[in-house]
Amino acid sequence: MTEQLVQENPMRRIRIVKVTVNIGIGEPGERLNRAFSLLEELTQSKPVMTKAKRSIRDFGVRKGTSIGVKVTLRGKKGMEFLRRALEALGNKVKSSSFDDYGNFSFGIAEHTLLPGTRYDPEVGIFGMDIAVTMERPGYRVMRRRAKPSKIPRRHRVNREEAIEFFKKELGVEVS
Repeated sequence: MTEQLVQENPMRRIRIVKVTVNIGIGEPGERLNRAFSLLEELTQSKPVMTKAKRSIRDFGVRKGTSIGVKVTLRGKKGMEFLRRALEALGNKVKSSSFDDYGNFSFGIAEHTLLPGTRYDPEVGIFGMDIAVTMERPGYRVMRRRAKPSKIPRRHRVNREEAIEFFKKELGVEVS
C-alpha cells in the first residue's frame, strides 16, 4: 500500500535531509581541539563547537563553555558518511534507534571502526553520535517564516516507513 502511494504521488517519497555527527567531550582544551580536527578530517566539512547550556558545578562546566563538536552533512556527503558509519556497525542497527518521526540515531564507540581510518596516537580515540533526519517533500511549510503551519500526521514519516526505507535504500539489517 505504501509503495503504491509513493509511485503515485512524489510528495510521499522519503528522503534523508541531514546527517549530524556529534562528538561530546565535556570539557574545553586540547582534547576538544583534537576532536575538532578529527571530525574535520573524517567528514571533509568544517565542524562547529557546541556549548554548555547551563553550569554544572560538579563537573566543572560553566554555561557557554565549549564542550563538544558537531558537523551537519547534507546530500552526497551525508550519504557517503552514513554508509561508512553503518559499515562500521556491520550494517546492523536496532529498531529502537528509530523514533516515532522516522529519525534515526546511533553511536560508534571508536572512530577507528570507520572504514579507511587508522589509529593515530597523537589524536587518540573518540566515539561519536550520528543522527539522521528524514522527511518528505513539503516540510518547508513548517519552517518558513511567513505563515508557517503544521505537517499533518498522515504526511509525517513514521518509524515503520523509516525502517523500510533504510532496509531498501541502504541494505541495513534492522533487528
